[in-house]
Amino acid sequence: MTRYGSPALSALLFALLTSVVSAAPDKTVLIRGGYVMPMTSDGDDLPQGDLLIRNNAIVAVGEHLSAPDAEVIEAKGSFVLPGFVDAHSHLWVTTMRGQFRNGEGKFFPVSSALGQAMQPEDIYTAIYTGALELVNGGITTSGDFFDNIHGPAWGDAGFSALRDAGIRAILFYGGPDKTTRFPIDTKHAATLADRHDPRVRVGLAWRLPRELKDEQNWAMRDREYQWARDHHLPVQVHISGEPDAMFNALIARHYLAPFVTLVHATDARPAQLQALEKAHASLAVTPLSEEHVGYGLTRLDHFASVTRLGLGIDGNSLAGSGDMFANMRLAALTMSGAAADEALPKPRQLLRMATLGGAEALGLDKETGSLTVGKRADIQIITPDTLNMSGFGGGDPAALLLYSAQPQNVTTVIVDGRVIKQHGKLNGVSLAEVLASAQRSAERIKQRAAEK
Repeated sequence: MTRYGSPALSALLFALLTSVVSAAPDKTVLIRGGYVMPMTSDGDDLPQGDLLIRNNAIVAVGEHLSAPDAEVIEAKGSFVLPGFVDAHSHLWVTTMRGQFRNGEGKFFPVSSALGQAMQPEDIYTAIYTGALELVNGGITTSGDFFDNIHGPAWGDAGFSALRDAGIRAILFYGGPDKTTRFPIDTKHAATLADRHDPRVRVGLAWRLPRELKDEQNWAMRDREYQWARDHHLPVQVHISGEPDAMFNALIARHYLAPFVTLVHATDARPAQLQALEKAHASLAVTPLSEEHVGYGLTRLDHFASVTRLGLGIDGNSLAGSGDMFANMRLAALTMSGAAADEALPKPRQLLRMATLGGAEALGLDKETGSLTVGKRADIQIITPDTLNMSGFGGGDPAALLLYSAQPQNVTTVIVDGRVIKQHGKLNGVSLAEVLASAQRSAERIKQRAAEK
């Protein structure tokens, strides 16, 4: 494992932040007797279903499956779903929790100042802690927009943190800040991509010029875009600040493509969304953060024409927590409230967006997002044995999961066939030590920023 910081800190990280996986790559696991919700377009639920995992992939979904050599996970009384997919996030801001909305503490200036004070060990701690929080709440995949890379050591730290946390992820490699003055280090990004890690791959965290008429900056941005295209890497780009002009610039300059995901675009016009759809590009919306920073209301009906649409957390500290349940609920309530229609949206729509929809947005739907034979085993088991989920009399559990479930109800999480959370606890993780490390890092970052 890559180490960062002082010898003492390196030793501590080596001792504490070890791999959290518990199943060998070739281990056979049978999830038995749960209410299986495959989240496929044509698949029905199995009220008493089984899943068989072998070589980290789903090899069977059905009833009364038999595998004498398998480790059995009993799921009777629980709901078995694909892991959630966080289509867009900024995990490096995890250790800035509580710093926004205090007085004039708005997100962008505060996160920029604190981000400048982060060292590689702080990046590792923030991303590792944030990824563990996602996994703990049933999120098995994240599109991590890493736009605070001050040099190769920062990039290495972020990559290692995602890998060590056990999550599936695309690390969208960005620059040192949000000004767009500096080029992205595509050479170093390529070295990370060349590792061909089975769970953590690399994309481009792309930003448009702050001044959209700056042709010199556009030339630099174009070189980055062409690099990603030539290397068959995915691209994410924010549409915010000047969303209308930014969206129009992408259309006019022919940057929309199947490997490009737009983020936010809260007030996109129908013609712009039509252009996105025509290009087979995707969109990630982040209701909690979009409404937090004042981008407007995230209305799902506004994006009804978009095929590849996913939900993102957009940073655990900005959203408040890495909680996909809270994100889905806000999106649902915003739509029903704005439309004055209690029947909108359908709970399954939100569950699909949080699973297969996110995978489609990231271009990962061939390997994750649904419980389908041949896909990687990215699975969560939700157990309704707490007061917040009590009183369910049966039937379709979609509304129960959407409006009542919380991360505490996620008792088991499997990523790529490896059991990362079991019996409600993360395997191989000393939570007290992780929390203490995050606290120390947050205090150091704030102190350094104050000294500048």
